[in-house]
Amino acid sequence: MHKWILTLGLSVAVAACTREAGYEVDQGAFGNATLNNTQVMNGELSFAQILGQRFAAEVPTQINFAFDSAQLDESARRILLRQADWIKQFPEARFRVYGHTDRVGSASYNQRLGQRRANAAVAFLTQQGISRSRLEAVVSFGKTRPLIDTNERDRRNRRTVTEVSGLADGNKQLLDGKYAEIIYREYVDSATRASYIQRDQVSTGDE
Repeated sequence: MHKWILTLGLSVAVAACTREAGYEVDQGAFGNATLNNTQVMNGELSFAQILGQRFAAEVPTQINFAFDSAQLDESARRILLRQADWIKQFPEARFRVYGHTDRVGSASYNQRLGQRRANAAVAFLTQQGISRSRLEAVVSFGKTRPLIDTNERDRRNRRTVTEVSGLADGNKQLLDGKYAEIIYREYVDSATRASYIQRDQVSTGDE
């Protein structure tokens, strides 16, 4: 009995530490890469849309702020580092950062505050080596699009959101071999790249 438990434990440990090339690209659904390539070829799905879906699924897209502040706290910096790490993998893509506030204060003040928050996020991303030309003109919605419908202070409304906005100049079309090259690059790289879960477990201790 004990021998069986030990064997099972070793099997689970080995399975958790090994990965096949392409495990992140396919995301568990056989044929995803082929389907996506076909949809791109047919004009049913753009490569920017695919990247947008992956970005939203694979990294946190939102950071939050203290009241009446555009300063990045430690949590925001950690999230932006993850965003930057992901963005660097896809030099073909451009990104847009949206700034938001809660409803406390005037519309004009919150418009400026939302802009400052978005600017802070963009500045941090550029400090990580991402070209400013890939981060589109920053948009601020001020207090007009709260996540939580309240006129009170709510941290969840004080945020920026990063999204894929399109393809960088010179990459308007990524069809045929060009798209295949990108998928293959990801396929090979996925065999050696550590997952964010493993990295966080190592770096953040008992958080």
